[in-house]
Amino acid sequence: MTIEARDRFLGEWLNRINTHQVVLPRFQRFEAWGPREVSDLLTTVFKGLPAGSVLVLEVGDTIPFVSRPLQGAPENGERIAELLLDGQQRLTALWRSLNDNYPDKVYLLDIEGDESPQIIAESRWEKNGKRYPIWLDNPQELWKQGLIPVRLLRPDDDARDELSDWADIASAGDATVARQIEKRAQPFRDSVKTFNLPFLFLSVGTDKPTVINVFVKMNTRLVRLSAFDIIVAQVEQSTGESLHERLRALESAAPQIKSYIEPSDLVLTASALILDRPPNESGYSGIDDYAKVIANWDALTNGVKETVKFLMDERILDGERLPTIAVLAPLVALFAAIPDDPNRRGSIYTLLRKYIWRAFFTNRYEKAAASAALQDYRALKKVINGTGISEDVPIFNDNVKLPEVEELKQVGWPKKRDRLARAILCISLYGGARDIYEGSMTNSLYDTAYEYHHLYPVDFLADKNYSNDQIYRALNCALIKWRTNRKIGAKEPVKYLLEASQASTLGLGESEIKDRLKSHNINYSDLASGDYETFLIRRAESVLDAAKQLCMGRKWHP
Repeated sequence: MTIEARDRFLGEWLNRINTHQVVLPRFQRFEAWGPREVSDLLTTVFKGLPAGSVLVLEVGDTIPFVSRPLQGAPENGERIAELLLDGQQRLTALWRSLNDNYPDKVYLLDIEGDESPQIIAESRWEKNGKRYPIWLDNPQELWKQGLIPVRLLRPDDDARDELSDWADIASAGDATVARQIEKRAQPFRDSVKTFNLPFLFLSVGTDKPTVINVFVKMNTRLVRLSAFDIIVAQVEQSTGESLHERLRALESAAPQIKSYIEPSDLVLTASALILDRPPNESGYSGIDDYAKVIANWDALTNGVKETVKFLMDERILDGERLPTIAVLAPLVALFAAIPDDPNRRGSIYTLLRKYIWRAFFTNRYEKAAASAALQDYRALKKVINGTGISEDVPIFNDNVKLPEVEELKQVGWPKKRDRLARAILCISLYGGARDIYEGSMTNSLYDTAYEYHHLYPVDFLADKNYSNDQIYRALNCALIKWRTNRKIGAKEPVKYLLEASQASTLGLGESEIKDRLKSHNINYSDLASGDYETFLIRRAESVLDAAKQLCMGRKWHP
């Protein structure tokens, strides 16, 4: 292997991308930059400032990796000469902006502003076959503001001719003004053509492991790769399979999983467990044969689908309500191995219900979560396979204690990332929580119509000299519709409960309000009493009773 440092003007880079001579290895990450990064890079180019270097691999007669064009670039053309290993974001941004290839943005050069040059990114959208705002396609309107589309500043002949035609329209047919516009634009075209974007050049014949090693080190040093990005490259190198494409197919099969966790993270941790390794970075980065990951993919996909269904059945609506993320990889790995036996699914669901609720209400995964998850997974898998007993599952051990009433009473607000706080809220959701006024059930993922409501309002308790940490308790919280939240305001509980039960337009009675509160695991009398301390104790007792039932694998109803 030889590696050389070389120079190349941007005009040549654009030509090589356009003719399909420079492409990406398929394992590269996808486009990630937004308008700000694109604008900043264009400004760098027009000011002639350095933009770092990129890394390419020379391609000989055989392309060593499956490839794909840069986003928006032609898919066919001349023989592929180079694979771009580092610099994708920069070259993609330059290619797309200078070719007006973004569907939702157009980039303009402001040559009349206080700072010259200045890049403006204008939003675009399509409606009824037309692109809006229409003024962006009007050269006269743009020139009145001192704006030139950056697509006209490419150094190729087509852009030169397009600039000349644009200047004629912008000048309203005044040839002298048109030539002045072209003269103003020419230095910026020259800056694009002669902008030097240097690169490191890996010679043809460099073996695949070395390429991957250089790719990882370069990207880790400059723009840090995620663990998934690195493993994508390693899977591609060892199996020829695209993990990106596999992941897209998985997300299509189970789109709701995104509501709980980033799918790429779950794929890694669950794959590690399936291969009997801890669900953490050391576990999945130490996989010695990535072909096994691909071989297990169908089972993994099924495991993700089953996990989403199971969580929804348990009324764990999304990641914002999930008490601990540690249960997700074991669930996926266990569902991936579940036997195709309808007669056993009920008992397996009971086992896994017992598992997740003990994970929610105990501190099993507070420390060394990966090791604990691996131990539990191994033991649970034996139970599912009929080679073990549930008493041997570590999380079911009597030493893994449920909280006491007083501990539940002290737990803070569930909107925060607190395991027990969210677990308490999940008890309400499991009971089929219905809105106090409207009666609808809380069951939509990320439903913005719902808010975290203080059962005993903040102002009401503050007037009684309760501190914020006493007011913001999980036991004092319920998810209700925002309209209901506005109706309740700072009223004493007994007042808004009476108002709700007497609201003739809703046709509600006291018994219906009691039932709706009961669906939240809230006792009407305890709430209406106005005795906050007693309310907290009684509700803690009720939550603990529900938790005990669920932690034994039983279904529970308030």
